[in-house]
Amino acid sequence: MEITDDRGFPAALAALSGITFPWQYDEEADEASAGNMDYEPYQEFDSAEETTDWIRSWTGNSELDGDAFRVFGQDGTGGLAALWLVREGPLTAQPVVFFGSEGEVGPVATSLGEFLWLLAGGVGPMEAVEFGTDSGVPNEELRAVAEKHSGIDPRTPAEVLAAAKAEFPDFAETVQSWCR
Repeated sequence: MEITDDRGFPAALAALSGITFPWQYDEEADEASAGNMDYEPYQEFDSAEETTDWIRSWTGNSELDGDAFRVFGQDGTGGLAALWLVREGPLTAQPVVFFGSEGEVGPVATSLGEFLWLLAGGVGPMEAVEFGTDSGVPNEELRAVAEKHSGIDPRTPAEVLAAAKAEFPDFAETVQSWCR
């Protein structure tokens, strides 16, 4: 498959960049406050050079380049959300994956449309990989973005994450095989 060099930011991601994502941390409970997600949307994809530097640093593998990823957001610790370019079709049809700052990794959605419904359900990429989907509190502003830009019927966070894990069950092992 030929990987696209498209770095045009999809309208759905541009719509997210105008939203403030609430994040609160309860130090006494040592956990995120219910209903909040740790996600900071970007206004554009990281450059090809930044993406290559990141994947090489994350994996310790200087032979990799970042061509298969389009990084579009992060959490407060530096974990990154990215489109993983593994199938034919536009950027919006690619799965969304998460690379945590402490080695957490996993698929979070089978497409950008599915990712929008994950967010609308109150679950961010870090929360999906680290905690699953039980902590999400639906967000009306994000639901409006999903309704406008997803191109698919509504999904629950549990449905989105289950579909991603079913389609990409070996993602973590694949990433591990890149590590040196």
